[in-house]
Amino acid sequence: MAKEEEKKELPVRTEALAIATPVGVTPRKCRLVVDLVRGKTLDQAYAILNTTNKAASPIVLKLIKSAESNAVNNFHMDRSLLYIASIQVNESFKLKRFLPRAKGSSSPIIKRWSSIRVVLKMKGATK
Repeated sequence: MAKEEEKKELPVRTEALAIATPVGVTPRKCRLVVDLVRGKTLDQAYAILNTTNKAASPIVLKLIKSAESNAVNNFHMDRSLLYIASIQVNESFKLKRFLPRAKGSSSPIIKRWSSIRVVLKMKGATK
């Protein structure tokens, strides 16, 4: 007996996600860059990030391009309607080191790492 296979239609996705972790930039410095592009369209975000002289700019740019590729290739979204709905920077892990100081003492060095999460949505999408 042949089983009848029912084709299930996949629900239309209205958002695409990309996550970068760990990122070797401190969360505080990364948030300076992220705040510039929150809520912008992709073309506006690319223009801002290409002219921003911060260490986190190329990392955030690469992550937004990854989210765009996910949206266009995996979920068949229209690139011209995409905008950055949500972009978050959270603290990842900390590398704890020490710096030898005078008279046998030491000072702590904490190297902070970040985790960045980008959500792209389509303009006019309901949900």
